[in-house]
Amino acid sequence: MNDKKKKLNTAPADDHAFDQDAMDEVMRKYDRESNTRVWEGWQKWAVYAVMAVFSLFVIYVTLFATWLDLIRYPSFVFGILLVGYLNYPVRKGVQKVNYIPWYDWILMLAGAAAFLYVVINAQSLTVRLGMSQIRPYEVAIGIVGILSLLELCRRAVGIPILCVAGVFIGYALYYYLGVKHLTLYNTIRTVSISLFYKVQGGGILGTPIQVCAKFILVFIIFGAFLERTGIAQFFIDMANSLVGRFSGGPAKVAVISSALCGMVSGSSVGNTVTTGSVTIPMMKKTGYKPEFAGAVEAAASTGGQIMPPIMGAAAFLMAEYVGVPYSNIIYRAILPAVLYFTGIFIAVHLEAKKLGLKGLDPEQLPIFKKLIGRSYLLLPLVVLVYLVSSGSNTMAFAAAIAILFAVQVANAHKDVVFGVIGIASLLCYLFVSLPGGIKLALLFVAIACAVICMLKKDAVMSPAVFFDALANGAKSSISVGAACGVAGIIGGCITITGLASQIITAIITLSHGSVLIALFFTMLCCIVLGMGVPTTANYCIMASTCAPILITIGVPQVAAHFFVFYFGIVADITPPVALAAYAGSAIAKAPPMKTAFNASKLAIGAFVVPYIFALNPAMLMINTSPIQVVLVVITSVVGIFGVAAALNGYLRGHLHPVLRVLIGAGGLLMMDPSMLTDIVGVICLAAVVVLQAVSANKQKA
Repeated sequence: MNDKKKKLNTAPADDHAFDQDAMDEVMRKYDRESNTRVWEGWQKWAVYAVMAVFSLFVIYVTLFATWLDLIRYPSFVFGILLVGYLNYPVRKGVQKVNYIPWYDWILMLAGAAAFLYVVINAQSLTVRLGMSQIRPYEVAIGIVGILSLLELCRRAVGIPILCVAGVFIGYALYYYLGVKHLTLYNTIRTVSISLFYKVQGGGILGTPIQVCAKFILVFIIFGAFLERTGIAQFFIDMANSLVGRFSGGPAKVAVISSALCGMVSGSSVGNTVTTGSVTIPMMKKTGYKPEFAGAVEAAASTGGQIMPPIMGAAAFLMAEYVGVPYSNIIYRAILPAVLYFTGIFIAVHLEAKKLGLKGLDPEQLPIFKKLIGRSYLLLPLVVLVYLVSSGSNTMAFAAAIAILFAVQVANAHKDVVFGVIGIASLLCYLFVSLPGGIKLALLFVAIACAVICMLKKDAVMSPAVFFDALANGAKSSISVGAACGVAGIIGGCITITGLASQIITAIITLSHGSVLIALFFTMLCCIVLGMGVPTTANYCIMASTCAPILITIGVPQVAAHFFVFYFGIVADITPPVALAAYAGSAIAKAPPMKTAFNASKLAIGAFVVPYIFALNPAMLMINTSPIQVVLVVITSVVGIFGVAAALNGYLRGHLHPVLRVLIGAGGLLMMDPSMLTDIVGVICLAAVVVLQAVSANKQKA
């Protein structure tokens, strides 16, 4: 979703800034999306043209087409396979320029042809699927399509998700062979038909791919355009202006900028490298230890995946799984995300105080009043959130209009006249009640103004950049699309075997009916299954395997899905497979495992907040009053403060081990929803604060 190789330059000069080659090396090492083929010359433009056409095709289908499901979704996977094999070599390090080996051509064409067969024969297949009249050669076609997608997923996403898929496919084969006692052919036939051809009930064409085709890719393309407006640099400058001068300023800048950039970023590793290439050297220069600096950026960047309104595209899937409007999901996600980043912010503040760190030189920081003049860059995001929240338009339409706004605001300061006319026309088109003909004319005026601005010599969003954004949007969708397809396979295996009920029974038996123990076991499942798996696929797996467990034991549906989503996300900073933390350690030149443990400690909110809203859904604003929400937020913030102080070992001074245990216990008690635990927690925290104040006064005396 983000152009990970874009160089960011913050206002404060830093001689230790991470150079572009080093950034690329880190991305290739820890992010599979950066291990792509090298194209040059006319071949590069041909590949980019294919990807740009695919992006335009998805936008067109999303906005205008009314095709059968067996045409729409297989055609989407067909495009994913084409652009996927054009970009991803068989393994890391295969970087031969302008080269695809013969076996990749076979894999690409055979897999794409399998899905194209479904598109061409959609009418016939729709009828014959209902009558179980799939022919033997169509079973073979299905197997080819499944294997081709699995191989692309291995290249673009990694082996962990294939291991999970392999276990579930193996179980499905065992179920029909050993439990249902079907023949080998009938077993393969049943499984392949369910996983390849069926749109309902799981499989490649199931919910994950449907949501990806309808919503996610359009928003990925929007993210690619938004980044080219310079909004990431604006976020970093704004964060520097707001908190850069305070104690430990660079770390606070990292927290705020990563939270803001995370709204449009779909990769915790990519976010870590892009913003971390600026903030991590600044933190080290200020006096933070390398492993702490890398951990701050990794924890904050991973948190970007839970930050509304985009949430790493998983918000769209969650809305589909839960069956509520998208606006309902982002509304409920606000408080948990704020608490998460509050916890990290408190931790870096306490660390700065403990080390006696200063802020950045105010004279080197951006001037806030001047930054206000660039706030028009936020317009695409504001319009997107409003259109989605209002429910008056489809999400696809909202994303398409937001893309047009992004193109317009990128060039607005270069050509003020046409920029203002274009933006004003778009705003009138959206928000002024006018006859249909006039509204259509306004839309054409806005498009014409955008084109005129793009053709200016010094345009930020030039035709080349526009073309590049389309191509990179498609490129960023490969891993998401492949992962969604494989996640659908996992969901399909669970559905056709009835495995979900067995998993639920096992967890309930182990927990002996205790909600807290069931939450703990579910957390472990989410972290293990989420290791090395991208956000979107990660959530699909969790929603299919773990969320039903929590719903069965009485956790509200939305809270259950948020719980598994959060713990799937933190796998990126939880040892041993902490890819975001390892990327941060590479930039900081710090020990990877130390960085991962520090990141887990900083992100304590992600480990605690899900328990809060699972036990007390008031934080998600479920069946509650505003007063209850305020009380939950206050007690949770105070509780996170106590836990952060305990982990850091510092409050107004260094904490004695006994006081660390006391304030940590008090913080945890305040996160429990009952009144009694809140009272005991307040007493514990107040006791530590008073003892620290007395100790500080004695030292002064």
